[in-house]
Amino acid sequence: MGQDNIRAYRKPLNINIGIICFLVIMVYIVICSFMYFTSKHVVGYEVKAGSLSISNVYEGIALRDEIIVTSDYSGYVNYYAREGEKVGSGGVVCSVDETGQLQDLMNKEATDGIAVLSDSDISEIRNDIVDFSTSFDSRNFQSAYDFKYAIEGSVMKFSNNNLLQNLESLENTGSAGLINFCRSPESGIVIYSVDGYEDRDASDVNEDWFKKDSYDKTQLINNELVSAGDILYKLSDNENWSIIIPVERKRAEELLAEEYVKVRFLKNRNESWGRVQLLEGTDGNTYVQLFFTNSMISFATDRFIDVELITDVESGLKVPNSSIITKEFFLIPEDYVTKGGNNNSDVVLREVYAEDGSTSVETVPITIYSLNNGEYYIDDDVLRIGDRILKPDSLSDYTISKVAELTGVYNINKGYADFKQIQVLNQNDEYSIIKSNTDYGLVAYDYIALDANSVETDEFIYD
Repeated sequence: MGQDNIRAYRKPLNINIGIICFLVIMVYIVICSFMYFTSKHVVGYEVKAGSLSISNVYEGIALRDEIIVTSDYSGYVNYYAREGEKVGSGGVVCSVDETGQLQDLMNKEATDGIAVLSDSDISEIRNDIVDFSTSFDSRNFQSAYDFKYAIEGSVMKFSNNNLLQNLESLENTGSAGLINFCRSPESGIVIYSVDGYEDRDASDVNEDWFKKDSYDKTQLINNELVSAGDILYKLSDNENWSIIIPVERKRAEELLAEEYVKVRFLKNRNESWGRVQLLEGTDGNTYVQLFFTNSMISFATDRFIDVELITDVESGLKVPNSSIITKEFFLIPEDYVTKGGNNNSDVVLREVYAEDGSTSVETVPITIYSLNNGEYYIDDDVLRIGDRILKPDSLSDYTISKVAELTGVYNINKGYADFKQIQVLNQNDEYSIIKSNTDYGLVAYDYIALDANSVETDEFIYD
């Protein structure tokens, strides 16, 4: 075979399907990445049913009918009734020892073992300690001093009662005549402290009443020296009392509309119904006074009381406040909208003027966003101020001139921003509760633009 018949071998073209698929995928990824980084991104929010968490906890001031009882004698006072308990009319509350010999006698009898606390007395004090330890708030350390005085008063009361049960012994020593017993002028709850709020009138309320740094409470201590005319104790003679709380005007009017509101006392978690009355403070602020006919004895020693108002929670569709926007629309009478076009959709009949002065009528598709008082809210994307529309089957016409605002959100279910009207029922700093299943509104599980200012009406949304 000659050399002229030798030809170069051509390698056949082998198409690798794997490489082609890889290149196609790479091109797709590059295109998608380019579109992602160059297009506007709208974050969606799924609408769900819910309710708002509204703070209903307030610190209020308790006002009661409080009678201040003063001493007719000078000497050392000794208390027998326990603070916060009810005494009957004529019952012994305390005594005033003009010579001081009673205290010496009490100390002697305590040393001799006569004034010994019973098991029931110790159990009662133990329960008081447990109650205080579970409810103590370090932010209100003053309560520790109140508890100290209360325990001291309880121990002294038990001790003094033991002494009073041995009146024959006192008479034999000749000491009984030295004691001036102070009896309650009427039945009521005994309190051994004063703070200047006893004679205050609710109509004079102002923000200074609530300043704890200037609050001054004077504890009336057992075995202290008193003079004639000094305060011995005070008496709350009925269960009618009230709590005043500072509130915003809108909230006060909402509570007033309910007339009665359920109140939870945070001190013991008990609940009661309070009658609502609106107060205008001397400082121009708004206050609410809640009236009660029970539970006073549980708070007889408290001036500042933390309460929670248990009101009906408004429920509906929950949306972020950032998704809410206000938009302006044209108003046209309901009678000027009819059905037409290929899809038998909502349309208006607009009068059109040609260059030669002739007129004609064109059918203009519209989108209705709301109906109120016989007027439709129409977007301004197809109509303009001054356009004249005709009433179907009539010679009447209407010139578009009225505008009004609607509050709503942008629905993005269909891939573009579609404005939907909403009715806000309640609102806090982050979320709003809106009415569900309204005409032209939202339903549960709709997707809306989280930031309403990031989109415009009918703008296409890219995920």
